[in-house]
Amino acid sequence: MSGRDPLVSVLIPCFNAERWIGETIESVYRQTWENIEIVIINDGSTDGSLAEINRQKSPRMKIIDQTNRGQNATLNRALSECSGAFVQYLDADDALEQNKIKNQMIRLEGNPDCIATCSWRVISSAASVDFVDPAPVKAGPFGERVPVDWLVENWWEGGGMMYPAMWLIPIDILRRSGPWREDVTLMNDTEFFGRVVLAARAVLLCPESLSYYRKGHPSLSSVKTPRAWRSYFDVMELCVDRLLAIESSDRTRRVASFMWQRLANSCYPYQRALGSEAQRRAELLHADRLYMPAGPAYNLISAILGWKTARSLQVMFGRQ
Repeated sequence: MSGRDPLVSVLIPCFNAERWIGETIESVYRQTWENIEIVIINDGSTDGSLAEINRQKSPRMKIIDQTNRGQNATLNRALSECSGAFVQYLDADDALEQNKIKNQMIRLEGNPDCIATCSWRVISSAASVDFVDPAPVKAGPFGERVPVDWLVENWWEGGGMMYPAMWLIPIDILRRSGPWREDVTLMNDTEFFGRVVLAARAVLLCPESLSYYRKGHPSLSSVKTPRAWRSYFDVMELCVDRLLAIESSDRTRRVASFMWQRLANSCYPYQRALGSEAQRRAELLHADRLYMPAGPAYNLISAILGWKTARSLQVMFGRQ
């Protein structure tokens, strides 16, 4: 690309991420794509997040400090405050390998109606990213996928990775796909990026790009309240309906059934009615059953007494 490279806006919502926000910001400053702005919103943090953000303040960074409004509302505000032609979402505890944005921007050149995804690596909450010697990315195919094909591949076993740092998205596609739904909590990434994928002409695969996903500490995805389970159910309904409206085939109905089955297994026995309804919807869509890697005892009990009994015993003995 030329000396007038497009501006990329990196949008970071931050709530009580003092332990990681410094490294997250550093990963953006280290990007080899130079034309970047950072829009970071401190969403009412009660720890030292804001002080750490201010410590790394630069002319390329726009800092907004607000009372707590929640992740989705914060993401919507960040998008309204940015100026870039392309958007990189980034959670406050995740990070980017130094060539991540540049590689994806090269793939997106001449493809304004596409979005780009990348490889990803899980790191623990206590780990640091090795900025000096980036780890090799996992093998993966280059090329592109039709949006429905990408969703079918990603959701083939009832769900796949769709977290914010994976993507690089032209802002016109974000405007077309619509804002983050502020009534959604659990599975908000799946709902939002599922929409974004379907708004694009194609998903460009960039296995040479790498993002880091941090696990092992409390997060929005670990909050399993009745409202959160209801959110999960509503997201599955939205995602299944959108997918089947575009293509109602054996493969999409199988994927949709597996998504319902995974929800049923996750929320039962915490929310028995939702779990039973999710399983009912799964059985209406496809006869194949999702294999849950739960061990021989679970599979034996499930075969004899049913999945609900097997799952209830799992929870009774401490398996979440």
